[in-house]
Amino acid sequence: MQQPASHTATIDGLTLNYLDLLASGEQRGVVLFLHGSGPGASGWSNFKFNAEAFSAAGYRVVIPDLPGYGLSDKPTDVDYTLDYFVGAVSGLLSALDLSQLTVVGNSLGGAIALGLALAEPTAMGSPEFTRPVLNELLKLLVADPAHVTEALLTERWETLQRQNPRVLATMQVPNMAARLGELNVPVQVFWGADDQFCPASGGQKFIDHCANVRLNVLTRCGHWVMVEYPDYFNRQCLDFIAHS
Repeated sequence: MQQPASHTATIDGLTLNYLDLLASGEQRGVVLFLHGSGPGASGWSNFKFNAEAFSAAGYRVVIPDLPGYGLSDKPTDVDYTLDYFVGAVSGLLSALDLSQLTVVGNSLGGAIALGLALAEPTAMGSPEFTRPVLNELLKLLVADPAHVTEALLTERWETLQRQNPRVLATMQVPNMAARLGELNVPVQVFWGADDQFCPASGGQKFIDHCANVRLNVLTRCGHWVMVEYPDYFNRQCLDFIAHS
């Protein structure tokens, strides 16, 4: 699928870039996709294998570039804390007049999704990335390095050139495990058994604390379930949204 035309929204002086795919046929709801924090990350880079399936299933799909990433603003005078990201995404949702929706997040995006759900109930260094370093890092995100194609590497490298290094230098995401019991919305979790960044044992915390959770653990899969197993990811998400 070709990347759709992008849009912008300005919230309190911060301009966010986002993609907005209308549902095919009658709209069944809205799905917000939130990408992860890796170098060269963007909304489309994370979810280009998923957007079309959700749109075809009748959902409006909104995919922002988080502040500091992609084509969104990259402030140099803020700390990129979880609260900052949650505030920015909340502002975007208000600007688009979106109140009822499903949130799908990868990595940092998953933490933001939890932050949004907790706020609304109804530290990494700054490495100097070269292209070879980026290539090796991307291979750590997947179980099968064949997923790191030259096209993907080029896409992430070009996006990285526009990224503000302060994002990774100041990023702070607290451990929210103790608050999982406060969630009163259905939760679906995907985890790669070979995830080298977040051990799959973390999925047990959702089972232990969430009242309504579905946990999917995939073998021969790393940090990017939606990239390595897009068909499975799409089917399970769409079924979850339809029946939760």
